[in-house]
Amino acid sequence: MTEVVEVRRGAYYDSVSLMQVSKAVREASGVDAALVAMATDLNIDLLTGMAFTVDEVVGPNDMLVAIRAEDDTAIEAGRSALANALAELKAAGASAGGFGDAPPPRTVRAAVTRSGANLALISVPGTTAFVDAMDAVTSGASVMLFSDNVSVEHEITLKDAAAAAGLLVMGPDCGTAVVAGVALGFANLVRAGSVGLVAASGTGAQQVMCLLDLAGVGMSHCLGVGGRDLSSAIGGRSTRQALAALAADPATESIIVVSKPPAPEVLAAVEKYAAGLGTPIRWATLGAGRPDLTAAVETALASSVDGIPAWPKWLAGPPAAPAAPAKGSLRGLFCGGTLADEAMIIAGEQLGPIRSNIPLTPELALGPDLRSPSHLIIDFGDDALTQGRPHPMIDPSLRLGRIAVEGHDPTCGVLLLDLILGLGSHADPADDLAAALPSARSVAAASGRGLPGVVSLIGVENDPQGLTRCAMTLQACGASVFVSNAQATRHALSLLTSDSAWEEAPR
Repeated sequence: MTEVVEVRRGAYYDSVSLMQVSKAVREASGVDAALVAMATDLNIDLLTGMAFTVDEVVGPNDMLVAIRAEDDTAIEAGRSALANALAELKAAGASAGGFGDAPPPRTVRAAVTRSGANLALISVPGTTAFVDAMDAVTSGASVMLFSDNVSVEHEITLKDAAAAAGLLVMGPDCGTAVVAGVALGFANLVRAGSVGLVAASGTGAQQVMCLLDLAGVGMSHCLGVGGRDLSSAIGGRSTRQALAALAADPATESIIVVSKPPAPEVLAAVEKYAAGLGTPIRWATLGAGRPDLTAAVETALASSVDGIPAWPKWLAGPPAAPAAPAKGSLRGLFCGGTLADEAMIIAGEQLGPIRSNIPLTPELALGPDLRSPSHLIIDFGDDALTQGRPHPMIDPSLRLGRIAVEGHDPTCGVLLLDLILGLGSHADPADDLAAALPSARSVAAASGRGLPGVVSLIGVENDPQGLTRCAMTLQACGASVFVSNAQATRHALSLLTSDSAWEEAPR
């Protein structure tokens, strides 16, 4: 084996593009391993974990190229694949202008002014997102701020400026929105209708819109507000703006508010505000003693004229009964933070405290290694795990690696996972997951353990990945598949034995 590590100073590309470049290099003849990525702390750690060494001082604006191959000829094949992939990126991003054409706008303000746009989608590193988002607001455009790692102080400033101008800031960390039928960020191709969503949650909004679609109910708009909007610090600033906008929209006859656990005093204030808008509003806000997302949707549908339409609990047949109860702890490996929250709330009622990197209470926080012999649920889409790399709904490699780890862990009893379809997500996520689960199960079986896998599949038939096709792929590999995350969680709990909780004192 031979290897090479290069640093290309100032050669910036976004993380999704470089994920595709890395894949092209890995597929070159004779290449054993490759990583092409910006030199963020997380990617340097990933490089080190692949047994590469970086001898130079690097920064996040530098690009790392690491190739390990069987010989020098294979290294050159990897370099050639790298050059071709980067050339394709450059060609795709190049603009062809004629003599005398105006140069392309170099700022958000210039782009908004020139185009007359009333909505700007900002997706840049969180450290620079505030400047671009404020540029849009002061130019008269509402903002969908996809970027995460934006400070609370900047979020407050942005939302106050937008409110003063009669605009809306969706975000930061707003992963999902649908405005006038146009899907932004991660979104599903659901039918049009009269139900509006206000969502302090991305994957929670996707769960609700997909359940509505499966029930034959359509959506007018989904306005994301960012996962922190209903926190004590932000105080529901964008939620109020979004509720008022939907209440004034002739196409919206009712509204559902979706949120990960909100601050109680903020929720109470927003409920009081909403009561004066004159539009029926239902609440799918997670928390102890509150309905799960599926139950909230069913309540909203029950209040409609036609009642609750039938929607399938599974798509590829009911889950197979296990040969024997699983022994060990629940391991939830999630791409969606709100779905992880929902699973922790439901599982905690039966199993007691659940450890997590997004814990419901601080004392249950996992350490940096994200390991514990007890029940745990990990959100691989958390800010700390997405710095300098694509969201796991785009690149599931971190979660796939953890599934393999759990196969070797004798304390793991049941795997609970989500798989989220739609625009923006991985083009074929079910196949990767369908390969990883049997592999982990085989390792577990060698040590006399069963390792059932339970999947909540969030999507609709019109999504490019195909809801039923993905369900059949997952069931064929032995997974139990549900369209409701709440039902998937309860099924996973039913597979655990009563003595499966591994005792561990909080640390």
